[in-house]
Amino acid sequence: MFLACVLLLTGLALVVFGADYLVEGASAVARRFGLSEFVIGLTIVGMGTSAPEMVVSFIGASEGNADIALGNVVGSNIFNTLLILGLTAVMLPIGITESNRKRDIPVNIFITVLLILLGLEATLFGVGTNGLSRWDGAIMIGFFILYFLLSFKQKAPQEGPADEVKQRNIWLSVLFILGGLAALIFGGQLFVNSATSIAKALHVSDKFIAITVLAGGTSLPELATCVAAAVKKKGQLALGNIIGSNVFNILLILGGSALIHPLSFDSITYVDLTALLVSALALLTSSYVGKKNCIDRLDGALFLLLWAGYFTYLFTQL
Repeated sequence: MFLACVLLLTGLALVVFGADYLVEGASAVARRFGLSEFVIGLTIVGMGTSAPEMVVSFIGASEGNADIALGNVVGSNIFNTLLILGLTAVMLPIGITESNRKRDIPVNIFITVLLILLGLEATLFGVGTNGLSRWDGAIMIGFFILYFLLSFKQKAPQEGPADEVKQRNIWLSVLFILGGLAALIFGGQLFVNSATSIAKALHVSDKFIAITVLAGGTSLPELATCVAAAVKKKGQLALGNIIGSNVFNILLILGGSALIHPLSFDSITYVDLTALLVSALALLTSSYVGKKNCIDRLDGALFLLLWAGYFTYLFTQL
């Protein structure tokens, strides 16, 4: 138990420091290449912090376990938007650009609806079965490639000469990103494994561990990165991280998982899918209601309440 506690704290420390270096490196790369921090968060950071979900889902799919692949992604996306973005907005109101409101947030809704339509073909259209076929997976991968390429067309706003002085050496920035991602992934895995060992030593049920430790654990890199971004007042990087992770999770991870092995939707409830869709719509609503072009602290608090409601529902199903 003592060793598990030490490893737990070590994992947490790696996640915290990894997130700090990742945010610093990603911001420097964005300035160096004239890209917005949102785009860097959407691509490099978003995909990097989703690595744990990718590993879990791909392994689950290769073993024919759709429950793991689907449950991991659906749970992580709800966790990302409602809990992580909610917590980040409470710490630091996040500004929303015109491009975020007209393209990026609607894309997040589109891919969520796409997942539901493809996954519930039998229920909604009376054809095939409820699940993702290999053809569905190929469609999702195609959309991912298209969105990924279009994202790099977003340029950062012009900065003054003072900002150029602060530019870090590009190779050092890349080293920060790679080192930060490695620390996030390794530290997150160490944290999850140690927390699971402690929970088992306390005789907590496996299902409870799966819903709490494992579901939250694979999203720990996103949480640490967004908190670090909030502390450094880089709200666009945090927003890009969450939207990027959500897009990556659905289109690439589930698309890739379906290509490996068709995924059945039998274990996913309508409540789960409704919570997923509500989380995507809440992000759009917050950009128009209250403070326009901003996810303010009130929005963040609402996100946290929605997450608490869904989490309470999960506990009632134990």
